[in-house]
Amino acid sequence: MNKKIIITALLALVAMAGQAQTTKMATIKGYSSALKDGTMAMSFIDMVAVASDTVENGHFTLTFPVEKLTECNLFLTGDGCPNFLKSIFVAPDVVVCTTGEDCLFPTWKVESSLPEQTTANQIAEHTRDALNEMLRMRLEGVPYEKEEVAYLEVLRKTLDLLPSLPVNAASLAALKDASYFARNTLGFPYTEQLKAVEQAYAERAPKGYESELAYIHSLVYPQHVVQPGEEAEDADLFDMKGNTHRIAEAFSGGRYVLLDFWSLGCGPCRMAEPEMREVYEQMKGKLEIVGINRDKPSAWRESDWSKKIVWPNWSDGKMGKGGIESRYCDNAAIPYYVLLSPEKRVVWKQRGYGLGMFFGMAAAINGPRQDNSKDLSLAVTQVEATANATIVHFRYYGRKGYLFRIVKDSYLTAAGGKYKLTAANGISLDAETCPTGLASAATEGDLSDLCYTDFSLTFEPFGTLPESFDFKEGDAEDAFVIRNISVER
Repeated sequence: MNKKIIITALLALVAMAGQAQTTKMATIKGYSSALKDGTMAMSFIDMVAVASDTVENGHFTLTFPVEKLTECNLFLTGDGCPNFLKSIFVAPDVVVCTTGEDCLFPTWKVESSLPEQTTANQIAEHTRDALNEMLRMRLEGVPYEKEEVAYLEVLRKTLDLLPSLPVNAASLAALKDASYFARNTLGFPYTEQLKAVEQAYAERAPKGYESELAYIHSLVYPQHVVQPGEEAEDADLFDMKGNTHRIAEAFSGGRYVLLDFWSLGCGPCRMAEPEMREVYEQMKGKLEIVGINRDKPSAWRESDWSKKIVWPNWSDGKMGKGGIESRYCDNAAIPYYVLLSPEKRVVWKQRGYGLGMFFGMAAAINGPRQDNSKDLSLAVTQVEATANATIVHFRYYGRKGYLFRIVKDSYLTAAGGKYKLTAANGISLDAETCPTGLASAATEGDLSDLCYTDFSLTFEPFGTLPESFDFKEGDAEDAFVIRNISVER
């Protein structure tokens, strides 16, 4: 399998969104002789781009409106610049200067009159060597596992320093980043230290930080996240006009419901929209999509992209900080998709987008009941179980020219029994297959390259006919797996 899944946890460049009209401005000035002309500099607030400039002679200037002390993110895209967000604190009429001697802008020196930036600078200096190492790894494209080790060192040093710092917006932002990473990392090694720092900050924080502390606490002590097979949870959401809604209303008519957790600044979220739109039209009456946005409500409401979404487009106003997202998403990567059955149970969950996954989801909904969160490009379309054999019909979706393979060691399991593969029709086992049937009428974009292949596999007959069974394409780590396939429609 070479199905590429695109995931974003933080950033994609977006068109600048409208901001409240104000005369109060903040400015970030930057310089490095290492920056090439044409490098793009951008500043983000709540993941919405608020200013941009093109580097000339090593210089850039970003000016944007702010009403109060605000944490913003600096991002540079160009040769030698790492894909990373640098946190900078700004305020009305304050000019912040950041300079360096290379393109590793997250480690540059920052000059500012704000005490919060002084705190941020102390953290940056204490973690500089580890952060430099991590950024160089990112630029070199080393495996994520190695980069993660370097970033864990950044977080360890941060947690070591935080107890000696004042509790303010900068130190809380650093604690939030560590808590966020811990929440989304299995086996985080500094959990006990993180808990101790979180408790100490909660005890000595001045008034005004209650909501931020509550969010950090929810990351350090996360609530249960619903899993496939469990009952769906509901919440109060609102649309772009401010009307209140519940997920329960989307099930009307016995439909499946796809929850789409997305953001304006998420590139893969936008890449997925054409395929979602086509499947949405094809599945009228069988599938409802509910988009749940995590942006600042004002930016979400004002966005032209939001306004063109054709399915329910709602928000809980939490901006991904707790709320309904924390009940469904195992981590904060977006896009994140959750399919709910007409019986209001979680069928599958998927982070990221891969071309063909929604067509595969539709094929699965139209076929026998099945649970598939391993690779949605493959779906079971029919099951024929007789006394002589079990024939399972499949459809695979993939990009034109991409190959897939089904191994001869594939098998079915049911009620503790294992049933071997005996024959294949439509493909050759252990051979690369290229899907050739055009899946979409689209003539441009990714959808014009989406193809499918139908095939069937014959297995040994079940001894006793089960209610459901699992398909496993061998035992390799990246093998196709489809669970709880119903013998009956």
